[in-house]
Amino acid sequence: MKSDGKGKIGFTTTIPVEIILAAGKTPVDLNNIFINDSHPGKMLDRAEQAGYPRNTCGWIKGLYSVARENDLEAVISVMQGDCSNTLALMETLQLCRMPVLPFAFPFDRDYQALQGQIHKLMDFWGVGPQQVKEVCNQLAGIRALCRQMDRLTWEDNLVSGAENHYFLVSSSDFDGSPESYRSELEIFLRQARTREPWREKVRLAFIGVPPIFTDLYQVTEDLGARVVFNEVQRQFSMPFDITDITSQYLAYTYPYGAFARLQDIQEQLSLRGVDGVIHYTQTFCFRQIEDMVFREYIKLPMLTLEGDRPGPVDARTRMRLEAFINMLAG
Repeated sequence: MKSDGKGKIGFTTTIPVEIILAAGKTPVDLNNIFINDSHPGKMLDRAEQAGYPRNTCGWIKGLYSVARENDLEAVISVMQGDCSNTLALMETLQLCRMPVLPFAFPFDRDYQALQGQIHKLMDFWGVGPQQVKEVCNQLAGIRALCRQMDRLTWEDNLVSGAENHYFLVSSSDFDGSPESYRSELEIFLRQARTREPWREKVRLAFIGVPPIFTDLYQVTEDLGARVVFNEVQRQFSMPFDITDITSQYLAYTYPYGAFARLQDIQEQLSLRGVDGVIHYTQTFCFRQIEDMVFREYIKLPMLTLEGDRPGPVDARTRMRLEAFINMLAG
């Protein structure tokens, strides 16, 4: 499981990270590197200078710049089950002579098809099933800690929405080191259990891709609400007690469309006592259309927010958030 330090493997969205770790490589979620950069907006500028159109998703442009500017051995590009622009991203990275490995989540959630994709990655690095199984078993303990942290968020009210987001979104690559991630999370859990519970008036759910806004959770809490459910971020942590790798990534809802995600969303909204839902969509993303599906089936008040470039929440979005929270509180 411990990386030999000889290669960093980037990826465009959550993939079977167990294979990268079993191969002795370091997993790198390009999204996390991009959004945590000290000047993420400049990465968009550099992508546009390289030729990316202005009306391209900010995340795609950020991934392009991150992949070019980091010392990566290869990039795993999710061609099915994520962004519709990923094919073009892969092609532009190939222009830069970046080794790119395609991966696809089958839309119909076919076990054999997904198993075939997983075995292709294993064969590429010469990793056997037993090696992957050992990593799955080791990560199971870390994933259980993520579930504890999530429960402390909505049941014990000891964790903020921003903290929940941070740890769950980081579980896509464990910040490149599962051991360090586990240690950080264990320390956090010990500290969180000593807190006084939150007493916010409004409990919110956040559905959709992680926001490109850098302070959305802080603004929400300043306005008297708290996010107690981060849908996609929670899915990144694999919140299931499953150690068979194929079954685990079939249970993972994000790649399989809005209807595949709805059952999990509705269960969690009821379980967590949510008052209202924020649906975040990215400018120029096809997932904006899925807002129609969620509005049809989710019967709670819903606010749809759209973000374009990384940075603080803009004044208009803050006003809409404030009005939504005040309405729910009233």
